Amino acid sequence: MGYKTVAEIAKLWGLTERAVRKYCASGKIEGAKLEGERYLIPEGTMIPERKNAKKFSDNNLLNRLKDEKDGKVKGGIYHKVQVNLTYNSNHIEGSKLTEDQTRFIFETNTVGADLSGVPVDDIVEATNHFRCIDLVIDEAKKPLTETLIKKLHSVLKSGTSQARLAWFRVGDYKIKANEVGGESTCPPSEVAERVKELLAEYNAREHKTLADIIDFHQRFEKIHPFQDGNGRVGRLIMFKECLAHNIIPFVIGEEHRWYYYRGLKEWKTEKGYLTDTCLAAQDTFKEWLKYFGIKA
Repeated sequence: MGYKTVAEIAKLWGLTERAVRKYCASGKIEGAKLEGERYLIPEGTMIPERKNAKKFSDNNLLNRLKDEKDGKVKGGIYHKVQVNLTYNSNHIEGSKLTEDQTRFIFETNTVGADLSGVPVDDIVEATNHFRCIDLVIDEAKKPLTETLIKKLHSVLKSGTSQARLAWFRVGDYKIKANEVGGESTCPPSEVAERVKELLAEYNAREHKTLADIIDFHQRFEKIHPFQDGNGRVGRLIMFKECLAHNIIPFVIGEEHRWYYYRGLKEWKTEKGYLTDTCLAAQDTFKEWLKYFGIKA
C-alpha cells in the first residue's frame, strides 16, 4: 500500500494541512499512521464526511467540483476539468491556444507574452468557457432546458468578434443555414421546434443513461441550432447531464477527435463508434477520479 503526506492529501482534498492533521489525530482517517512527527495517509483515501454537513448533491464528483469552485481551490479536480475540458473542446474547433497557455490564463486570469499568432477570439472564448463550466456545475442538478442551452451559448460567445456581427445571434438560434462537415443541418425556420421536441423527449425519460446522453448529443449536433459554437455547447451539455445523473463524465481529447467525428456522422447506422469513443474518454476520467481520491 502506498502512502501520501499530509501536504499531498491537503492539496488533493482542497483543505488546509491543519485540517487534515486534525482528521488524523481524531481517528477519522482509517489507516493513517504517525511516523515520528508526521502522519502518512493511505493512497486513495476518501475525505471524511463532516457531521451535519449539507451536501450539494448525491454525486461525490459534483460535490467536490462545487466545493473547489466556490472555495477557489487550486490544483484539484475542478482545476483539472477547467483546463482540460476548455482546452480540448476549443482545440477541436480550431483554437490555437496550447494546453499550457489555456492553463496559464485560467490560473492567472492574464495572458502570457508568448501568444503570437493566437487570435484574440481564442483567448476570449477560453475565458468564456471557464465561465460556462462554472454555470454547468451550478446548474447541474436542474433539468436541462432551452433557457440554459441558450445561456451557455450567450456566455461562450459574449465579447467575440462574431458577437459584433448584426446577423450573428449570441444566445439565440441561427438565422442563416449552415453545414457541419459537409453535412446539411436543420433549417433555421425549424430549429426552435426541433429543439423543443428533442428536449421534451429527452426529459420524459425518468432515468437517464449514458446512451441517452450520447443520443441527445448526436441529435443536438445534427440540428446545429446556433450559427457557431454548437460543438462546445453540446459537449458542455453532456458534461452537465453526466453530473446530473451520477454518470462519470468525460472529455473528448485530441486522441478521440476523428473517432468522435465518425461516431457523430454514422450514429444512425452504427452507434458503437461514438459510444466506444465516449467510453474510452470516460476511462481517462476514471483515472483522474482515482488520483484525486474521489469515489465514483
